[in-house]
Amino acid sequence: MRILFLSNWYPFPPDNGSKIRIHNLISGLAEKHEVTLISFIDPKSRDLEDPIGVSCDAIYPIPKKEYNPTSIKSLMGLFNRKPRVLVDRYMPEMDHRIQDEIYNGNHDLIIASQIYMAAYLDNPRNIPAIFDEVEVGVFEDAVLNSTNNVNKLRHQLTLWKMGAYFQYLFSHFSACTIVSEAEKMMLKEILPEYDSVEVIPNSVDLGRYREIHVRPNKNQLIFTGSFTYRPNYEAMLWFINSVFPKIYSEIPEVRLTITGDSSNHQLPDTNRIDLTGHVEDVRPLIASSWLSLVPIFSGGGTRLKILEAFALRTPVVATSKGAEGLDVTPDMHLLIADTQEDFAEQTIRLLKDEELRKHLVANAFQLVQDKYDSAVIMPKFMNLIEQVVKEPS
Repeated sequence: MRILFLSNWYPFPPDNGSKIRIHNLISGLAEKHEVTLISFIDPKSRDLEDPIGVSCDAIYPIPKKEYNPTSIKSLMGLFNRKPRVLVDRYMPEMDHRIQDEIYNGNHDLIIASQIYMAAYLDNPRNIPAIFDEVEVGVFEDAVLNSTNNVNKLRHQLTLWKMGAYFQYLFSHFSACTIVSEAEKMMLKEILPEYDSVEVIPNSVDLGRYREIHVRPNKNQLIFTGSFTYRPNYEAMLWFINSVFPKIYSEIPEVRLTITGDSSNHQLPDTNRIDLTGHVEDVRPLIASSWLSLVPIFSGGGTRLKILEAFALRTPVVATSKGAEGLDVTPDMHLLIADTQEDFAEQTIRLLKDEELRKHLVANAFQLVQDKYDSAVIMPKFMNLIEQVVKEPS
């Protein structure tokens, strides 16, 4: 089968959640099919020097344009059927490259990853298509977490426009995928009549993690995530301001490592925090930490940072929102805490109790092995694409 894969992220190195999912899907597809990748890429990136190309028969990278909410295109998007982020980020060069490949590439299937790429397929075509990773939670959370009525109204408008646009857009797709049952229920509320939805969870390739052998450092905490994704920055502000002081007053030796692009966001000064910036390979840092923090309170999808920690045998303390969508049980696979006091208490508990750490590590690794390894998830995706190609809608 010849597959055209459209990606908002150039998926190598797989150093954030979106890239990990896309990288795993392409790698799995390429084992049995011919894959052509059309992908946005950071204009400053040198990622094309890396070996994702071995999985693809052809790659067409297009420099990415970041969203500018104050641009003329964005403001005009207020009067467009599409949400204005899609209007502002639309690039004719990407559109022309995709259309040329559709009409001349002799493909059997198109897979569009996330809304930014699916929006380029909002027209009829003769090739069946799958919209991978529909995300709704991030828009609902924006409404729920609005701090004033003006912001709330603005986010409600975005959610309404996204729902209306989904209703139009989905008519051009044979099926769509979503990462969890929780996200599927949110989508059902917006589009109750649309039933071509398949839950394909995020996954990790356990083979990539078994090769990491690092002894964990007692009293070492880690948070992985770029501040370009605002929920990550908000998570660290909350933790450092409200939780971390409670922890180091009890355990003065504790240290926190934060990985990822800081995006010029400022954090409170402390000599107990190490900011690494972007790290080419975050796996050894996670494996060398006593525990991984996921104090997330907004956003959608499922946290690949949790699955990565599980795969590296590093236990996790998370909020309920941070663990949302994963089939986890508190005190069996991870620790859950939603208040300042509870998050500090659970973190201190795990720092002090080595037997608890061993218990969580064993159960969490088994969970990934049973439910979230790519070897388990990929066959479900393969079955979906075969059904779509055989019975295009």
